Amino acid sequence: MQGKGFIKFIAIVLAIVCAYALSFTLVASKVEKDAKNAAKGDLAKEKAYLDSMSTVKVYPVVGFTYQEVKAKEINLGLDLKGGMNVTMEISLAELVKSLAGNPTDANFNKAIQNAQIQLNAGGKDYIKIFVDEFEKLSPGVKLADYFSNQDNASQLKPSASNSDVESFLEKEATSAIDRSFTVLRSRIDGFGVVSPNMQKQEGSNRILIEMPGVQDKERIAKLLQGSAELQFWQVYQVQEVAPLLENINKILAATLKADAPAAKDTTAAPAAGGKLAGLEKAAAKDTTAKGGKLAGLGKKDSSAVKAELIKSNPLYAVLNLPIYQGQNGQQQLMPGAVVGMSLQKDTAKVNAYLKLPEVAASIPSTMKFMWSVKPREGSKIFELYAIKVVSADGKPDLGGEAISDSRADFDQKGKPEVTMYMTSEGSAKWKKITAEAAADPNNKKSIAIVLDNQVYSAPTVQNEIAGGVSSITGNFTQADTKDLSNILKAGKLPAPARIAGSYVVGPTLGAQAIHDGLISFVIAFIVILIFMALYYHRAGWVANFALLINLFFIIGILVSLGAVLTLPGIAGIVLTIGLSVDANILIFERVREELAHGKNTASAIKEGFKHAMPSIIDSNVTLFILGAILYVFGSGPVQGFATTLCIGILSSLFAAVAISRVVFESLLNRKIDVSFDNNITRNAFKNISFNFVGRRKIYYVISTIIIIAGIGMYFKNGGLNLGVDFKGGRTYLVHFDKAVNTEDLKTKLNPVFGNETPEVKTAGEDSQVKITTTFHIEDQDIKTDKVVEDALNKGLAGSKYEIVSSQKVTPIIASDIVNGAFYAVLISCLFMFIYIVVRFKKWQYGLGAVIALFHDVLMVLSFYTILDGIMPFSLEIGQDFIAAILTVMGYTMTETVVVFDRIREKLKESGKEDLHGEARNNLINFALNSTLSRTILTSLTVFFVLLVIFVFGGDSIRGFIFALLIGRIIGTYSSLCISTPIVIDLGSSAEKK
Repeated sequence: MQGKGFIKFIAIVLAIVCAYALSFTLVASKVEKDAKNAAKGDLAKEKAYLDSMSTVKVYPVVGFTYQEVKAKEINLGLDLKGGMNVTMEISLAELVKSLAGNPTDANFNKAIQNAQIQLNAGGKDYIKIFVDEFEKLSPGVKLADYFSNQDNASQLKPSASNSDVESFLEKEATSAIDRSFTVLRSRIDGFGVVSPNMQKQEGSNRILIEMPGVQDKERIAKLLQGSAELQFWQVYQVQEVAPLLENINKILAATLKADAPAAKDTTAAPAAGGKLAGLEKAAAKDTTAKGGKLAGLGKKDSSAVKAELIKSNPLYAVLNLPIYQGQNGQQQLMPGAVVGMSLQKDTAKVNAYLKLPEVAASIPSTMKFMWSVKPREGSKIFELYAIKVVSADGKPDLGGEAISDSRADFDQKGKPEVTMYMTSEGSAKWKKITAEAAADPNNKKSIAIVLDNQVYSAPTVQNEIAGGVSSITGNFTQADTKDLSNILKAGKLPAPARIAGSYVVGPTLGAQAIHDGLISFVIAFIVILIFMALYYHRAGWVANFALLINLFFIIGILVSLGAVLTLPGIAGIVLTIGLSVDANILIFERVREELAHGKNTASAIKEGFKHAMPSIIDSNVTLFILGAILYVFGSGPVQGFATTLCIGILSSLFAAVAISRVVFESLLNRKIDVSFDNNITRNAFKNISFNFVGRRKIYYVISTIIIIAGIGMYFKNGGLNLGVDFKGGRTYLVHFDKAVNTEDLKTKLNPVFGNETPEVKTAGEDSQVKITTTFHIEDQDIKTDKVVEDALNKGLAGSKYEIVSSQKVTPIIASDIVNGAFYAVLISCLFMFIYIVVRFKKWQYGLGAVIALFHDVLMVLSFYTILDGIMPFSLEIGQDFIAAILTVMGYTMTETVVVFDRIREKLKESGKEDLHGEARNNLINFALNSTLSRTILTSLTVFFVLLVIFVFGGDSIRGFIFALLIGRIIGTYSSLCISTPIVIDLGSSAEKK
C-alpha cells in the first residue's frame, strides 16, 4: 500500500492534537473534583475554592491556570448544561430615523414603517427596502437632504445620490451592529457568565448570545436591552482618596464590631487572608501596581491572627491599595487614577461596604466609585476608580453625543492607539476639560471613559486638546483598540437592541439531558461494535478499531475547534458513527465478492478497497454538501448537528478507509488470517434476484396512497403542527408532580392569557406538558416576558410544578426560520442534481435522484400528519425537523449513489455508455440486487442506532429521532423502489422523443 508512512504520520499528529485538546477537560475535572471533596457539599465553599484556583497554574509542564484550562474544556450547549439563549435584534428603523434627525415628514416615516413590515414578512436587507420604499413614495426627492449634516460631512455630501446615501446607511448599520456586539459582550462579561458564546448572524441585524448557567430572565432582559450610556469623567488621584479609604476602614471596623452577626460573618472566613495574599502575589507581577495595604496577610500567620487582622481592617481585607516599594525601602502609593484593587469575588463586598449608611455619609457628594470593565490581564483583579462629580446636577463632564467618530489606529512608532473625533460642540468642552487635567505639569490627571457605569479606560491627559481630534495610547493590543473604538462610537448609538427570541433551559432538564444522551451514546456504540464483530468476524474487529479511533478524532477535533456540543450534536456524533460503518460495509462486501471469485485474501482486500472507493467518495461528498447547507441555513441545535456531521464525515473517511487499510496490511504482513464472515453470514444475500424494476408501478401506487392520505390529514388537522420557531410565540415546558389533564389546563389558562386559548400538549409523560401561546408576543416592552410568565403562574396556581424550559420566538425570527428551511431544502436539491449530473454525465440520473428526494420529504411529512396525535410524544415541525429531513435526503442520496456507481461500473466493463430497453432494466435490477446486502446492512445498523437513541435519548430529541427513524425506512425503500426505477421511466420518455 502506497503512502502507509504518511497515513501513520497524519494519524499520530491527529492523535496528539486531539489528546492535547481533551486534556484540558480532564485537568478541569480534577480541579473541580478536588473542590467538591474540600467543600463536602457546601456550594459556597466549593465556589470559593474554585475562585481561589482561578489564577493558579494547574496544567502540568505548560503551566496554564485553572481559568485558562476552563476556557479550553469541552463546551457544552444549553440543552446539556442549562442556561439561556437570546437572539438580540438591533432596530435599524430607529437607527435610520436617528441618523436623519427624526424627521416628521409623512412619506419618510411611511417608508420606515413599510420597510419594517416587509422585514417582518421575511425581507433581508432593511436599508435597501427602506430606500426603495422612499423612492416610491417620494419620487425625485433626494435622501441626502435628510442625512447629510455637519457631523458626517466627510462621508456624505449634500449633493450625494440616493445610491450613495444607501451605501452610507449600510456602513452605519454594519457599524451599529458591531458596536452593539461590543457593548453587549462587555455587559455579559460583567454579569459573570461562565464561557458565554456570542456570534453575529451574518447578513442580518441579529446577535446570538448563549449564557450557560443563567436562569434570571428578567435581569438578563434589563441588562441586554438597556440603552448604552457613554460618559467622560474627571477622576481623583489615589493620593487624594487614600485618607478617605483609611477613614472608611475605621468606620467599618467600628460598625462591624458593634454588629455581632456582621462581625461573625467577617471574622469567620480566615481563608480571606489567603485570597488577599493571592491578590498580592498576582499584583506583584504587574509593574503598574504592587503589594497591598495589608502586606502582613500574605505571611504564614495563624488563622486567629488573620481573622483578627481582617476584623480590624475589614475594607483592606477585600480591597488593596496600589503601592510599591520606594528607593528608601518604604511602601508608597503608586501615582495614578487607580485607587484600589479587588478580586472579582470581593467586588460585591466592597460595593456593599460603600453603600452602608455610616460609610456613605463620609463620602463627599463630589465623589462616586466605579470598577474597571475587565480584570487585569491573566488575573481576576478589578481596579477601582474614584469619579469626580463637578457639575451641580451630577451629570458627567461630557456625554457620548460629543463623539462623531473614532477608529483603531497606529502611532508613529507602529503601536496600537485609538483616534477619537469630537463634534463641534463637543470639541469646545473637550478643550476645557483636557486643559484642566493637564494644568499641573508635575501631576497630570486622567479622564475616565465610562460606559454603563464601568470604566473602560482612564488615559492620562498630556496636554490641552483643541480641534476635537484626540489620540488615546497605552499598553494596547489591536483587539483592545478595536474594542475601545467601538465603545466610543457606541456613545452615539441610536439603535436600541431588543430580545427577538430566547430559550431557557433549567438545570434539572440539562442534567437529565446529559444522562439520557450519554446512555444512548454508549448503548448505540456497543450495538454497532457487537454487530460488526458478529457479522464480519475478524474483519469486524478491524472496523471496530477504526471506529474507536474515529470517535476519539471526532470529539478531539470538536473540542480543539471550540465547537459547542449540544444534544443534537451528540445525536450527530452517534449517527456519524453509524454512518461510518457504511464505508467498512461497502469495502467488506466488495472484498467478499472478490473472495467468492476465488482470489486470495490479499488480492481481494486490494480489489475491494479499489472498487468500493468511488461509492464511498460519492456518498460522503453528498452527505458533506448536505451538512454544509445545514450549517449555513441552520442555527443553534441544527448548526451543532451539522458541525458534528461534517467533522464526522471527514474523520470517518480517514479512519474507515485509510487506517483500516493500514491495519489489514499489518495483519497480512504478520501472516495473520483475516476472515470477513462466519458460517452463519457467509451465504447471506447470495443468489438474490428481486425484480425491483418490474414492480415499480406497485411502489408508485403505494407512495401515492400514503401522500394522498397525508394531504387529507393536513386539511383535516387544519395544517401542519408547526413548532413555535416556525410560527412565533412562547413555549413553556412544565413538569408537574402528578399527571394533569391538558383540557383542564387550557380552561384555566384561557382567561389569564387575555381569552386567547393556548396550545397545551403532553410532552413525553402525563405529568409533563408543553404550553404554547402568542400572548403579547409582539410587545417589545422589557417587562413583557415577566408579565406573560406571571400570567402562566397565575393560571397554574394550586398545582405543584416546575418550568423546566421556556422559548420565545418573535414573528420576524419565525419567518426567517421558515425561509431558511425552504431555501435549505431547495438548495440541497439543486446541489444534489448538479453533483449527480456531473458525476454520472446523464441528466436522467440527476433528475431521478431529485424526484426521489422530494418523494421522501413528502412521505415523511405525510407520516407526521397521519401520526400526529396518535403517537405519545409531540410531532411538531421545527428546526430539528428540518435537520431530520435533510439527513433523510442524505440517506436516500447515499443509497442511490451506490446503486448508480454499480450501474456505471457494469457499463464500463461492457464497454458501453448506456443501454436501452430490457437490457437496461436487467442491468438496473442487477445493480440493485448486487448492492442489496450493503443497503440492508447499513440501513439496519443506522436503524438500530436511531432506535437506541429514540428509547434512551430523552424527550427533548424524541420527535427529531422519530423523523430520522421514519426517514431511514423511507430512504431505504426510496433508493430501491423509487429513485433508480424512475431513471428507467425518464430514459424511456427521452427515447420516445
